[in-house]
Amino acid sequence: MNIKIKNYLGIAGIIVLLAITYWAVSVANNIEPPITRSFSVSGEGKVTAIPDVAVFSFGVLTEGNTDLASLQEKNTEASNKAIAFVKENGVEQKDIGTQGYSINPRYQYSNCNGLLSSGSNICPPPEIVGYTISQTIQVKMRDFKKIGTIMRGVVSNGANTVSGLSFDIDNRTTLENEARAKAIATAEARAKTMAKAGHFKIGKMISVSDGGIYVPTVYRAFGASDISSIEAKAAQLIEPGSQDISANVTLIYAIK
Repeated sequence: MNIKIKNYLGIAGIIVLLAITYWAVSVANNIEPPITRSFSVSGEGKVTAIPDVAVFSFGVLTEGNTDLASLQEKNTEASNKAIAFVKENGVEQKDIGTQGYSINPRYQYSNCNGLLSSGSNICPPPEIVGYTISQTIQVKMRDFKKIGTIMRGVVSNGANTVSGLSFDIDNRTTLENEARAKAIATAEARAKTMAKAGHFKIGKMISVSDGGIYVPTVYRAFGASDISSIEAKAAQLIEPGSQDISANVTLIYAIK
């Protein structure tokens, strides 16, 4: 009997121990973690640079009858002539690219008002009488002294439209990283100022959020098809000015 009693007591002890363990785990799971106090700061960094590339586009517009193959050949010939001129003036192949190529039919519509008034319920469908082919080429120039020459030259070598000129920085990665570093430094300094004013200590950094890079494009006013003004404005088009590359970041710190 004593052995049986001891066995019962042992089993009861195990059951009690398991019950206590289950209760402890349940309580631990229901306890909410302590709330981490935090604050956020933002910073902006700016780097000023001189643009090193100028970009403009020219177009070749060809209209004609329904002989589409002949029109395509004519458009390609004019485009290639303009591109060859650009290359002859020192622009590399990698800086010349087709932006768009389109073929659009031109329709002739019947005067259906007369037919309907005469009692006919049939109006002939519009008839294709020709096509318009448009090809747009973008050119990136690195020698600003040749801007006027090239923009004038494409017009006399096959192009019949010219788009506005803009200036840009070709490889901005290094400058963007520099702007981000300045933005982070500004945010860190702002965090120290806030901690001192708020009488608290800065804990570890919880997160960093990149607000992106902003680079305004420098444009020079120039009509999309104002060919006659190229000669007069050529001397004014070669001043690139400067660009501000701006970066924004947000840092979140824990409060000790």
